[in-house]
Amino acid sequence: MSPPRTRLTGLGLVESPHWHDGRLYFSDWTAGEVIALALDGTHEVVARVGSLPLCTARDADGRLLIVDSARGLLLRQEPDGSLVTRADLSGLGRHWNDIAVAPGGHVYVNRIGFAMGTGEAFAPGTVVHVAPDGSARQVAGDIAFPNGMAVTPDGATLIVADSYGNRLTAFAIEPDGSLSGRRVWADTGDDHPDGVCLDAEGAVWYADVGTQRCVRVREGGEVLQTIEVDRGCFACALGGPDGRTLFILAARWRLPEMVPPGTGQVLSAEVAVPAAVRP
Repeated sequence: MSPPRTRLTGLGLVESPHWHDGRLYFSDWTAGEVIALALDGTHEVVARVGSLPLCTARDADGRLLIVDSARGLLLRQEPDGSLVTRADLSGLGRHWNDIAVAPGGHVYVNRIGFAMGTGEAFAPGTVVHVAPDGSARQVAGDIAFPNGMAVTPDGATLIVADSYGNRLTAFAIEPDGSLSGRRVWADTGDDHPDGVCLDAEGAVWYADVGTQRCVRVREGGEVLQTIEVDRGCFACALGGPDGRTLFILAARWRLPEMVPPGTGQVLSAEVAVPAAVRP
C-alpha cells in the first residue's frame, strides 16, 4: 500500500469525521469549527461552536448534528445555517463526547466521566439515548472511556470504543432505543481505540493515538490490516465516490497541551472494502 496522502494541514485537535454529499465533514476542536473538505482540497467552515469535545453526525433527515459539550446540548443545524437545540443533555452529566445515529431517528451520545487532563479523579462514562422527540435518558454505563461509536447498517447493534478498557463494546439496540446484551466485540490488546467506522464486510476501523495508526479488526479481535502514520490517529471515516477512501484525522499528541497548534492533519488511504453505508 502507498503511504497515506495528505489532504489538509495546519489544524488543531481534529476529530469526528463523516462523509456526506461529496465532502468530508470533521471538527477542529482547537478552533471550535466544523469544516467541510472536498476532494480537490477546497474547504470551508460550516459551523462554529466553542466546545471541546465537538463531535458531529447526521440526523435522520440529513441535517448536521453537533454535540456542544460545554453547554450539554445536542444541536441541529437548520437549512439557513442557524443552530437549534435538538436535546438538552445537561441534566444527565458533563463531558459529552461522541455521537452516532441509528435508523428511526434514534441518536446516541456518550460522555466520559471525568475532565481529562485536569487532575480530576477517573470515573467511568455513560451512553445516552435521544429520542426523535428530544427526550434523553441514560441507556448504558460503566464504560471506562467511551469514545467513537458506530451503528451497524441494519440498526441492530451499537459499537462503542472503550478507550481505557482496550476494547470495542457492542450493544443490541431495542425498538425503543434501549441498549441490551452488552458484550466485548473485540479486544484491542494494548491499543486504546478512539474514533471508529464500519465497512461493508462488517469489520471496524479504529484510530489509535498512542500507536499512531488505524487498525481494521473483525469481530472477535482478529487484526486484518493496519495503516501507520507519523502522529497520533484520533478518528477515521470511510468515504469518497466509491466509499473506499479511508480518511484519517491525526495530530501530534503531547501533555499537558495535548495537541500543539498546527499539527493536525487530514490524511487518506485507499482500501479494498468500502464503507458499510455510502451516503
